[in-house]
Amino acid sequence: MKKTTYILVIVVLLLSAGCRPGSKAGQHSAGERVLTVTIEPQRFFLEKIVGDRFTVNTLIPPGANHETYEPAPSVMTDLGKSSIYFKVGALGFENAWSERLGKNNPDVAVVNCSEGIEAIEDAHSDHAHHSHEGHAHSHSEGIDPHVWTSPSAVRIFTANMYKAVVEADPENEAFYKANFDSLTRRIDLTDSLIRDLLQDIPSRGFVIYHPALGYFARDYGLHQYSIEFEGKNPSPRQLKELVDIAHAENIHIVFIEKGYDTKNAEVMAKEIGARTYTIDPLAYDWDGELLRIARILAGKNNE
Repeated sequence: MKKTTYILVIVVLLLSAGCRPGSKAGQHSAGERVLTVTIEPQRFFLEKIVGDRFTVNTLIPPGANHETYEPAPSVMTDLGKSSIYFKVGALGFENAWSERLGKNNPDVAVVNCSEGIEAIEDAHSDHAHHSHEGHAHSHSEGIDPHVWTSPSAVRIFTANMYKAVVEADPENEAFYKANFDSLTRRIDLTDSLIRDLLQDIPSRGFVIYHPALGYFARDYGLHQYSIEFEGKNPSPRQLKELVDIAHAENIHIVFIEKGYDTKNAEVMAKEIGARTYTIDPLAYDWDGELLRIARILAGKNNE
């Protein structure tokens, strides 16, 4: 009965996640109240909080690589029309954007959504691949920015969003509070479902090309091993070392994020007899994608 309930809940989550496209630069009508976020998962959270009270604009379009994306001048112009810019916090380019925004549009408030979240620091100085319960990638100030992959971190992340929205529009506080409480319950449910899926998995390790799941790994006691080394493809020696680790930990899953190199991941998978799975940590469907990743790790994804 418990298993059936979880399956039904997962289906409901996936169907209700929503797939409406984000607002893009230049698409706003006169008098429209606009909030801007950096990535699609933020739009998912913020739209759940503000409902129809604001239009939420995403700077980085779906499918774009946040590591290499360069905003067009029109994007920065559109950002200046927002009441608030919600930055992830440790994505390196956000600092430059925020500085430019402050100079050109001082009336736009900037909110660091990661404020108060215990960060994962850059682990490259210790070892290329050995990362227990998280592996950081070098970003702003040596901090792993991918906090949105952790439900526990997202509770803080969304609370920062909620507080900023209420400060901007206190007259609708009750409306935002009800929506925020609903979102929090959804985050809690997602966390609970993932914990149930991962409690008895045969291996707690996985290989990934770009280390985007460090906070997810920390939440659930997993070991993330990245193929990418300091933002570059690995050397033959580094790849062999990772193969040895994968054999030792009985790893049979290799994740490849959309927009990243597949060659080395496919070589790695062949060497260790693993299967590759394409994932999208930047997907709007935040809970659906995290649950999919958990099902893959648990061998229950049916893909």
